[in-house]
Amino acid sequence: MRVVVLLVLGLIVGSLASGLYFMMTDKGRSDRAVRALTLRVALSVSLFLLLMAGQYFGLLPDRHL
Repeated sequence: MRVVVLLVLGLIVGSLASGLYFMMTDKGRSDRAVRALTLRVALSVSLFLLLMAGQYFGLLPDRHL
């Protein structure tokens, strides 16, 4: 589960970086930045849902202090 979470976080950061790159290079002439940032939001929501499901099904260990 830890590897999946780290992989999705890496994809989120990569999508954010590509969105920044497209915003700087395209200067508003294409929709590549919008698609990259939409992908980032979709990955973030799916990561949140994955973490919720992992907690519900017991795939994530409880951390009691």
